[in-house]
Amino acid sequence: MSAQPWNTKNWFTSPWNFVDEVTADFNFSKNIKIHDVTLRDGEQQTGIAFNMDDKIRIAEGLAEAGIHRIEAGLPAVSPADFKAISEIVKRNLGPQIFAFSRCMKNDVQAAVDAGVTGVVMEVPSSQHIIEHAYKWPLDKAIDLSIESTAFAHEQGLEVVFFPIDFTRAEINWVLDLITRVADEGHMDALALVDTFGVTSPHAMKYFVREVKKRISGRLEAHFHQDFGMGVANTIMALAEGVEVVQSTVLGLGERAGNAPTEDVVMALLTMYGIDIGINYDKLYPLSQMVQEIAGVAVPRNRGVVGKDLFKVESGIIANWFANCGIEHQTELFPFRPELVGQPEAEVVLGKGSGVDSIKLWLEKFQIQASEEETMEILGNVKAFGVDHKRLLTYDEFKEIAGKTVAIA
Repeated sequence: MSAQPWNTKNWFTSPWNFVDEVTADFNFSKNIKIHDVTLRDGEQQTGIAFNMDDKIRIAEGLAEAGIHRIEAGLPAVSPADFKAISEIVKRNLGPQIFAFSRCMKNDVQAAVDAGVTGVVMEVPSSQHIIEHAYKWPLDKAIDLSIESTAFAHEQGLEVVFFPIDFTRAEINWVLDLITRVADEGHMDALALVDTFGVTSPHAMKYFVREVKKRISGRLEAHFHQDFGMGVANTIMALAEGVEVVQSTVLGLGERAGNAPTEDVVMALLTMYGIDIGINYDKLYPLSQMVQEIAGVAVPRNRGVVGKDLFKVESGIIANWFANCGIEHQTELFPFRPELVGQPEAEVVLGKGSGVDSIKLWLEKFQIQASEEETMEILGNVKAFGVDHKRLLTYDEFKEIAGKTVAIA
């Protein structure tokens, strides 16, 4: 680790992240992995539908980004999904390919037939959701889980047990259920599932520690964003020794979505000094591709992959931009755009622009203007930004400048 891991050539975060008082209780795994669920939970976001070509393109993009595991879908849901998962497996892209299934032998058999090496097996785990949403006797969840996980193991699959609504269950009841599944069925890993995103970061440490008192083996984090806590909860769980992150590109997923992959991996890298070995410069291109395929609107100021993150409009920041240059760019941004594959930073023009922004654009187009003329151009640029409620294009700036000064 760098002598100053918070301040490298590619990022500049807070030195407080690395003081002994903060890091003393950290228990991060040496081998954290990303298990991408974009093709399954991501597609469950309202209005999203991926066809086979879409799924293959996304899987290829995930592989190029160095994602460790891909949950390719639920093969039992339809022949089209089965075909897409089988095709992804056949392409041998690099990441381990998992399927998702209910705790039903038929679902497991479909996963086996699709050729995956692992399966994430869901079962309702809170008494209230079993009674009210599923209308099952309580024992049914246990019996199905034991039978189907044992069957999956017999078929040679790696089994991740996935208790739905884990964080709203009575802790001892659900841990009794999980222990029985592990003892009488089979479980290679356990997903800590915050289905409704209702756990606070302060409660996450308690949650992980209570589980570890009863359950040995690999733990995985699957947290939703209903209150915007998914990323923070994921980091808290990892700091307690959880080894695998189940996340999605852009945070796609049911309701408010899942913890976004790009936020989690960049937080680990820049604020914790943990490089999990993915290709960070593929994050922006991957997000752009998924955005296009999914047809979702992504805020322009979205963390890590928002398309306007490195566009400077504010006059005072444009002044910093001019003063700092490329060498000291992390004085303006917490990380360099090229680190995540973003286009290079630039000063743009709009209502918020200042005189330094105008000077930079005049210089860019080799336009000569006096101080008085520069101020007149600035006023006209600001007026344009207010009237049109957007940034200026190059041609629009040249047209405005040309009304004040001669342009060759």
